[in-house]
Amino acid sequence: MTGIDSDSARPDETAPATFEHTRHKPPSSLTRPREIVLVCAPMRSNVNVSNIIRTAGCCGVPRVIACGDAKIETRVARDGAETVDLVCRRSLPPVLNTLRAERYRLVGLEQASGSQCLPEYAFPRKTALVIGNERTGLAEDVLAMLDDVVEIPIYGLPHSLNVANATAMALYEYCRQYPSG
Repeated sequence: MTGIDSDSARPDETAPATFEHTRHKPPSSLTRPREIVLVCAPMRSNVNVSNIIRTAGCCGVPRVIACGDAKIETRVARDGAETVDLVCRRSLPPVLNTLRAERYRLVGLEQASGSQCLPEYAFPRKTALVIGNERTGLAEDVLAMLDDVVEIPIYGLPHSLNVANATAMALYEYCRQYPSG
């Protein structure tokens, strides 16, 4: 039971809608390439990295820069392992300096003072979304380098989301703002 009164859910319709399962629909077309790059702090789990790669692939994100010893688990990343360019680097600060020189807006995804609420944030088209470590988040020296920080509101426990889930939510918001690329 859904708790919705079926008589008031669709007052103008007498027959229920019919739906047909269309598993593995072709992807929506983009009119231009996405100008977002994901930048990940060193992660503890390659499963999280692989989930981020899978989501990036689904969102049409062309490149993920992961710091540390990131590896893709293809059974998790699926087609994202083939469509997303994973670039591995040693540490975040030099990567962020390079992206800033390329005129990306450096946007951290973190619970931090001065952060902006994700659903209210207007992403610049050319964004480097900086993702923190599963346990420690983004280090203070990295936070100091960012232009903006966005935060996902949390309404219950635990106090934070899994890093791959949070990244998926932030990518969804970016794609919602730029549905054509």
